[in-house]
Amino acid sequence: MSTKLNILCVDTSTEACSVAVLKQNDIEAVIKDSFMFAPREHTTKILPTVEAVLAEAELAIADIDVVAYGRGPGSFTGVRIGISIAQGLAFGIEKTMVGVSTLQAMAQQAYKTKGVSNVYAAIDARMGEVYYAHYQLVDQLMTLQGEEVVIKPADLLAHDVVVIENSVLVGTGWQAYPELLAYFNSAILLDIEFPSSRYMLEQVVSDVQAGLAVQPELATPVYLRDKVTWKKLPGRE
Repeated sequence: MSTKLNILCVDTSTEACSVAVLKQNDIEAVIKDSFMFAPREHTTKILPTVEAVLAEAELAIADIDVVAYGRGPGSFTGVRIGISIAQGLAFGIEKTMVGVSTLQAMAQQAYKTKGVSNVYAAIDARMGEVYYAHYQLVDQLMTLQGEEVVIKPADLLAHDVVVIENSVLVGTGWQAYPELLAYFNSAILLDIEFPSSRYMLEQVVSDVQAGLAVQPELATPVYLRDKVTWKKLPGRE
């Protein structure tokens, strides 16, 4: 994380609620964060948590250079709350925004905490479906292989995904659909069930350096259910 930026990241896209602040200067980079399981409490928890984490980092909201957010996939309401809060903050301080995939954030956490390089992420999407994606490590970032999709477990299994050796599983989708867990039984199930803003920060820095930050009015969520196309999953033979 070489770019000297102060970054605020919020995520309310799942049952979890998290806030992280990256404070950078010429001497050091410090991360302060908060993560909690708070279903149906996002609207009451998120702004006080932002204030608390900023205070812990000894920053004011005006000191923030980029406002980031968990862009989904996740619950429709949760994703909307997160992006709305982030947009409001970014508009108020006239700063740009970056959205990060919730699936990528869990994959990044698996890499940072377990040192793994292949991650299959699945979030229970309700309605008999999961949000699913495969990530591999590229230059210290977990990078999407193929597409993120919303799919029924039976349809995913019908694509004959090849499970890579020494890979891991993250997200709530594996416990919700035992048939998926049985198919991916050669991979190790980690106790990473929900995305955390802390593990979005490296992707945010990378996106800022790549010129991908946008004005608040251009920040968008990702629901996946508004996609109607299907491309071949990575790993299909």
